Amino acid sequence: MTLNSESNELQRLQQLVRELTTRVYRLERAAGIESTTVITQPEALSSSLAPPIPAPPTRLTNCSSGPHTQVQRASPVFETPDTNLESRIGSHWLNRIGIAAVLIGVSYFLKFAFDNNWIGPAGRVAIGLLAGIAVVIWSERFRTRGYTIFSYSLKAVGVGVLYLSLWAAFHVYSLIPGGVAFLAMLIVTAATATLAITQDAQILAVFALTGGFATPVLLSTGQNKELQLFSYVVLLDLATLALLVIKPWRRLLLLSYLGTLLLYVGWYLTFYDRTQLRLTLGFATLFFAIFAIAPLIARQPANAAPVAGATPVLRGTSLAEKLTLSLAFINAGVYFLQVYAMYEDVNRKAVAWFALALAAVYIFLSREMRIRYPDPAAAKTLQLLHLALAIGFITIAIPIQLDAHWITIGWLVEAVVLFWVGDRIHSDFLSAFAIGAVVLGVARLLFFDNFYSTTLILNARMATHAVAIAALAVMAWQGYKRHDETGEKAAAIAVVGLNLLALIALSREVADYYARQMAQVRPLRGQWNPPQWARFHRVEIVRDFTYSTLWMAYGAILMVVGFWRRSAFVRWLALFLIAATIVKVFAYDTSQLDRVYRILSFIVLGILLLAISFVYQRDWLKLSSKTRGESTVA
Repeated sequence: MTLNSESNELQRLQQLVRELTTRVYRLERAAGIESTTVITQPEALSSSLAPPIPAPPTRLTNCSSGPHTQVQRASPVFETPDTNLESRIGSHWLNRIGIAAVLIGVSYFLKFAFDNNWIGPAGRVAIGLLAGIAVVIWSERFRTRGYTIFSYSLKAVGVGVLYLSLWAAFHVYSLIPGGVAFLAMLIVTAATATLAITQDAQILAVFALTGGFATPVLLSTGQNKELQLFSYVVLLDLATLALLVIKPWRRLLLLSYLGTLLLYVGWYLTFYDRTQLRLTLGFATLFFAIFAIAPLIARQPANAAPVAGATPVLRGTSLAEKLTLSLAFINAGVYFLQVYAMYEDVNRKAVAWFALALAAVYIFLSREMRIRYPDPAAAKTLQLLHLALAIGFITIAIPIQLDAHWITIGWLVEAVVLFWVGDRIHSDFLSAFAIGAVVLGVARLLFFDNFYSTTLILNARMATHAVAIAALAVMAWQGYKRHDETGEKAAAIAVVGLNLLALIALSREVADYYARQMAQVRPLRGQWNPPQWARFHRVEIVRDFTYSTLWMAYGAILMVVGFWRRSAFVRWLALFLIAATIVKVFAYDTSQLDRVYRILSFIVLGILLLAISFVYQRDWLKLSSKTRGESTVA
């Protein structure tokens, strides 16, 4: 009796250990911790444990060694991360290669049978359908035993076989009409999505979505069926949106958008003409609206709760999350390009009103993001992103409506806004777009914008240069505030750029002023008039002397600013400009200017150089003792 009592007690303790092991195992999986051995004390076990739940496979050792019982759990092959290369090759890669080998062998056998007409078309399709269903059902056996990844691999094979069998039944053998094939594929998609929800498996949702978007391609007959195609795509996008409401699978949003975009572009390039403008624009707007409101509707992951002091969303997040946040920009840009492509030849001015309407939409969405988005940090990021889009569309609408140099101003204003927003949310993505917008604006200003003005200084060209200089000044200030090497380099480039633009703007004003005077005294073509040619040449001489004076004066101002701000960088800019002026005076003014202007050039340059040298020698600002504390930019 004593022996039986001890045996029963030992069995009861072993059962309790199994229950505890199962609970620890599930907690480890939830926390992402790998462990293969658990040591328990039977004396510490309470009799109030929950009813037994199925335990993972276990191996018991030293069962009769006393009160300390060791339980070692055999982990499912595909469930826990394994750092052992041999185990990974044996469990993962050999499994996949084995599946591929079996499928290849079976396909070769079926092809051999088909080639010899052993099996007719209906039998071939029936074999494919039955095989696909059987593989999906068979995969559930592995899932219930803990081999989840292996089960998903089998489901992918089974679902793929079902789609291909239905495609063959319609396209290859013409056994069923298109409507029946479409309905059957829709059932396969819905069933896969249902499995994804019930098994909480995002990968199965990816299979369902991929099959759903592949269905129109598989059943395409080469005919233009815009209404049917896009109605189906809208339903598929809405189903994805509904799935995101109940599951935090935000990556599906990118997949859905990519599938929608590919189907839309493929149809547009093949079938679109101007007679379909209204219907096509309606569907494009509907697609845009679905993905614009998606961030407000999609469920947040459980681990996305706000953390005090957390950095903004675009810093330190995964690539998938960054792409999800970037979808707002991609969606807006693609939709606007669609509208522009359709309306460019019809009514180009209407595109400006579309841009303003989009700006209003994104201002509204910016407000909604701030109020309704569940994560405050992400809400702030999305609010700023949508606000940047709104301002961007406003700046696009102005040049489309007014043309000319307003395009340059629009790009520059957009660059300032994007750079400011990028600095606020620490997004290098937006900063790169801001730099690109500045480059485009400055390039257009210097090489494409044609200005004609009769007013000195107070004209459109000078105003556009002023906007460009202000944009570069804002970028320099934002870069300088970052207090890092990248920010200082960006600030230095912006400072050089704004000074070059200022000098070019003033030089262009000088050129325009003397060009008008030269036009008044220029001799007519083919006429020889020595007095008039002399007056024309004198105006040229005065213009060249004015250039030298302007550059020397600008260099002197830069030097004063460098001393005042204690900026070695600005002083080096001044020295570089003065050096260029020295080269001009000695290489050009000496041979081209009249004696009086030549004398004035040298005297003014000499006085300027002596004054700068005297300041450096006297060290009035104590630069030798404060060099370390000087700013490198401003």
